[in-house]
Amino acid sequence: MEKRQRESWGSRIGFILAAAGSAIGLGNIWRFPYMAGSNGGSAFILIYFVFALVIGLSIMIAEFAIGRRTGLAAVGAYKSINKNWTFAGVLGILTAFFIMGFYPVVGGWALAYVVKSVTGLLSNAGSIADAFGGFISSPVEPLIWMGIFLAMNIFIVARGIAGGIEKASSILLPTLFVLLILIALRSITLPGAGAGIEFLFKPDFSAVTGQTFLAALGQAFFSLSLGMGCMITYGSYLSKSKNLPSNALIVTLMDTIVAILAGLAIFPAVFAYGMEPTAGPGLVFVVVPTIFAEMGALGILFSVIFFIALTVAALTSSISLLEVVTAYLIDERGMERKKAVYISGTIMLVTGIFSSLSLGVMSDVKFLGVGAFDFFDILTDKIFLAIGGLLLAIFVGWVVKKEDLEDELTNGGTIKFPLFNVWYNLIKYVIPVAISIVAIMGIISIEQTSLMIFGLAIIGVLAIFSKKL
Repeated sequence: MEKRQRESWGSRIGFILAAAGSAIGLGNIWRFPYMAGSNGGSAFILIYFVFALVIGLSIMIAEFAIGRRTGLAAVGAYKSINKNWTFAGVLGILTAFFIMGFYPVVGGWALAYVVKSVTGLLSNAGSIADAFGGFISSPVEPLIWMGIFLAMNIFIVARGIAGGIEKASSILLPTLFVLLILIALRSITLPGAGAGIEFLFKPDFSAVTGQTFLAALGQAFFSLSLGMGCMITYGSYLSKSKNLPSNALIVTLMDTIVAILAGLAIFPAVFAYGMEPTAGPGLVFVVVPTIFAEMGALGILFSVIFFIALTVAALTSSISLLEVVTAYLIDERGMERKKAVYISGTIMLVTGIFSSLSLGVMSDVKFLGVGAFDFFDILTDKIFLAIGGLLLAIFVGWVVKKEDLEDELTNGGTIKFPLFNVWYNLIKYVIPVAISIVAIMGIISIEQTSLMIFGLAIIGVLAIFSKKL
């Protein structure tokens, strides 16, 4: 098969915005505030920040290095270095694919709420919770919004790296920052908002437990799009002149800033209106709209802005997940980009339909004890992501040659990376242990034992047959 010219990023800032967009997603605006609210507020944020800079940043640097060193996406990157590790790359592809089995459903919800904000959703604050339940269990309406959201993904990724993903990220990510700043400014100026600001920035270490550390480590790891092949794939499109450690640091900091902005957008308003900061999964689609409903006419405007921001965050992450699967079909199966995107998108549409319907008319249809939505969510969040990150750390620390890593991270000695030995020891010794703890805790927390066994069995099968993949 003739090797085609590989696409590349058009500029450094374009790559940074695309990589940051991949990291910044629903987890920053929904999961981060919820996790902070459930684990002691600012004490959790401080612990998370340390983990993000030490562990998250280290893994991101490793993924960038492997991707650029090989010039291949996840499967090819592992296979070209050691064929026995092909299964780790396939796991990354599978993880991205499974996440896209439910992620467009939630992205569709966010998109729908942009419209619902101006069509009566906020007219009765007391009915918002029931409205959300009725919406997600509907057999048709959520599917339409999911289809629109997925079509946006397909349109962007089909246009390529520089002309599609980079261009879209260069518009979407600055837009996200501006929208979140607008919401945060309104939130912190509400009467009584000071309690929410204090909740975010005044540490209460008496609330810290071992669970807080585990939650912070898990959030730092998962929010940076690590362990699913995204950063390996994005790194594979980088030129040899780019500074990988500094780019990874910028992406990590941007991801953290957005998470904190989301906290400022939500918690001051939550406290100002006497809501519960530990509201959990309903925080974004029930509590936040209820707050906007209490603001009157101005609340409609801010609700539209907030859900546009949420949609943008979902979109910048989901295009990277679609690109992971697309890049595999291009690199390993020799497909043209558009054909690869259309095939991937069509299969994701089918899985998304099952995920959405599992919350309503197909709620009685179970696979290993859970519906399709929960199946994809639990399998990736609790098993595949953590193990994927663990395998990456072991692979880089124990399989890839140290001198090759140093050569890649210093651009052949033309730039300095003074902390290389510190980074290398972290990735080789410390991080595998830390991620193992998260992986074990995540797996044992799964109530569906059969689902846990199924997930681990998939990884085992991939490992056994890795040479044939």
